[in-house]
Amino acid sequence: MHLDDVSKAIIEQLQQDGRRSYAAIGKVVGLSEAAVRQRVQRLIDGGVMQVVAVTDPLELGFARQAMVGVRVQGPLEPVADALTALDEVDYVVITAGSFDLLVEVVCESDDHLLDLISTRIRTVDGVVATETFMYLSLRKQTYSWGVR
Repeated sequence: MHLDDVSKAIIEQLQQDGRRSYAAIGKVVGLSEAAVRQRVQRLIDGGVMQVVAVTDPLELGFARQAMVGVRVQGPLEPVADALTALDEVDYVVITAGSFDLLVEVVCESDDHLLDLISTRIRTVDGVVATETFMYLSLRKQTYSWGVR
């Protein structure tokens, strides 16, 4: 999908404040409220962006957040797809380096994390090793990197 300057400006407005009204965005980018609404919907439908509430898992009762490095034997995509299907997984990326995949998980407890890794992640066909990096303190999380 090609992004023109107006679509990029709409994205930047929503990155600054995802609750900004279409009318307020329209004033900044020079479009009507209806035109902004249509553009936003096209950006969402095209997979360019999504509008969600970003939460702090600890504040919602999830005591453990971790990144799991996964080493795979064989094709990476089927393993990545299988891990993507797990409810506790919120991020999966195929990487280059010492791990084939990085998988971010959010769990209710250490026992929940142990069960997830032992009985569900490590049992996926193709997974040969995992290493878990426990999050101790979130120092920065941002989604407003702008557009190019």
